Amino acid sequence: MQTFTIIFVIFLIASVITRYWLSMRQVNHILRHRGSVPQAFAEKISLEDHQKAADYTTTKLRMGRFTLGWETLWLVIWTLGGGINFIDTWWDAYAFSELWAGIAVILSISLIMALLDLPFSLYSTFVIEEKFGFNKMTFKLWLVDLVKSTLLMLIIGIPLIAVILWLMNQAGTYWWIYAWSVWTAFSLVMIWAYPAFIAPIFNKFSPLKDESLKNRIESLLQRCGFKSQGVFVVDGSKRSAHGNAYFTGFGNNKRIVFYDTLLDTLSENEVEAVLAHELGHFKRKHIRKSMLLSIVMTFAGFALLAWLLDSNWFYSAMNIQNPSTHTALILFVMVMPVFMYFISPLFSALSRKHEFEADDFAKQQSDYRALISALVNMYRDNASTLTPDPIHSMFYDSHPPASIRIAHLEAN
Repeated sequence: MQTFTIIFVIFLIASVITRYWLSMRQVNHILRHRGSVPQAFAEKISLEDHQKAADYTTTKLRMGRFTLGWETLWLVIWTLGGGINFIDTWWDAYAFSELWAGIAVILSISLIMALLDLPFSLYSTFVIEEKFGFNKMTFKLWLVDLVKSTLLMLIIGIPLIAVILWLMNQAGTYWWIYAWSVWTAFSLVMIWAYPAFIAPIFNKFSPLKDESLKNRIESLLQRCGFKSQGVFVVDGSKRSAHGNAYFTGFGNNKRIVFYDTLLDTLSENEVEAVLAHELGHFKRKHIRKSMLLSIVMTFAGFALLAWLLDSNWFYSAMNIQNPSTHTALILFVMVMPVFMYFISPLFSALSRKHEFEADDFAKQQSDYRALISALVNMYRDNASTLTPDPIHSMFYDSHPPASIRIAHLEAN
């Protein structure tokens, strides 16, 4: 067994064991606190809602363990088991050009992986979400979404894959810089285009009609010096009872979006406070910082891929008999997450830091008590656990735990 094969197996086993351990910690911690509502929330959240959140979270975690086992099995099949090599050899028999053979192999593997994930998507939507009262989708709508997303992936993905592979084959030693530039430009265009052209394919976005709330929001936007294409309400209720709010796009396509389910449960004060939090991400330049971090990470990623592309041990260690640009790209995308897993807490910590900063900004621009009330309502309505395991939270949570976040708002 080659050295890189051994290293890959060690990291894979370590990451899987860690994921299972964290999942079990989270389940056990939540169940230990299922019997009573934390004191800080005792007057605001009923025991029934608290137990629903515990049961919902643990149910998803248990399904996640099964999903992890399934995905790990297929990762081994694709790599060490020769799955990628099998698909590559099968398409090689058709004597396509290297570019079209690469596109065919990548699309084939992507399609198979998507099909393997379908049962989990169906179970999550029509069993788990249905059981806890969140699913609003019909099977027809689920199917339409699947067709739309598949067509969108093909329309956008095929040209992008073709350009990247062409650069890998034809652009010489520094192909990876050109490919990184293309990927960066593509990412920026997608961020700009998503709110205006892609999101409306799946949802209906309507301007906020409540005049009183609209005036209040416009006053907040003016105070914060924020200009956008408007405040929109998305018909999230046709798919789920979960509620949320987010800020999307940049440049002339900046939008503030509220789920209709969220507006149904929050007062004007609470909506203003939630919006102030979202504006905090913009004013503290979190969007820009995240984009820059992503650009730097992809630059390093393409540089690493360029080195691996000419390393025969990389292919042989992963059971690839005929090295090529497209097999290198596929292997890189599949293998790298195994090694990146153990630095994920750093990104989670950065995200939580941004959430604290956005809360601080919201506290300056609105009533912090309204933000606390809104957060409690969102925890309750989304069945978010109030008692996460601290280590699990450190690894995965992009937002601070409820008790810590509210204590931070109440401080000073």
